[in-house]
Amino acid sequence: MNSETVGGKVGAGLHAYQRMRRLVLAIIVVMLFVALLFGQSIFPPDSIIHETLEMVGILLIFLGIVGRLWSTLYIGGRKSAEVVTGGPYSITRNPLYLFSTLAAAGVGAQVGSILATIGLAVLCAGAFHVVILREERFLKEELGAPYLAYLARVPRFFPNLSLYQEGDTGSFKPRLLLNTLLDGLVFLVALPAFEMIDGAQKSGALPVLFRLP
Repeated sequence: MNSETVGGKVGAGLHAYQRMRRLVLAIIVVMLFVALLFGQSIFPPDSIIHETLEMVGILLIFLGIVGRLWSTLYIGGRKSAEVVTGGPYSITRNPLYLFSTLAAAGVGAQVGSILATIGLAVLCAGAFHVVILREERFLKEELGAPYLAYLARVPRFFPNLSLYQEGDTGSFKPRLLLNTLLDGLVFLVALPAFEMIDGAQKSGALPVLFRLP
């Protein structure tokens, strides 16, 4: 079996796991959204805690979107072709997943609930962890010793800022950057969506069945 055939199988496998990751995330987000239709934070909307959580959430969403774009500039479709070690990939092996988790926490924070903020981040990180482990098995076979050395040096998820190196972004692919931007903008939908839910609950159009701390 030649390297091109193996690479094709690895690429197909990675795409399959990435599709699975998107499906799991979609299910989590939909379930949370449905649950929050009938839930509300225990902190009043005009309280300092509620407003602070919302502002922190907005910052996390924008950080997640910008971070995903930054990561895409470096990975640029090279994930199954070579070991990418520059930029965000010098401090964590999975910056796209890390920044997606931050954005997801930002979505949870729009409820004004500490539990929703942490809970959504943990759910997303858990879903990503399963995908990461499977991706690593593929990449070990495909990239060999250089990837094993990278595994030993750079943390899987939580970044080590002291390891940062600028590195090379490789060939720039506008299409991949655009796709990442469009994916990231989905997180912004949470801002008007939760405002609509809050308004509907205040008017009595939606009942509040439970409250979250």
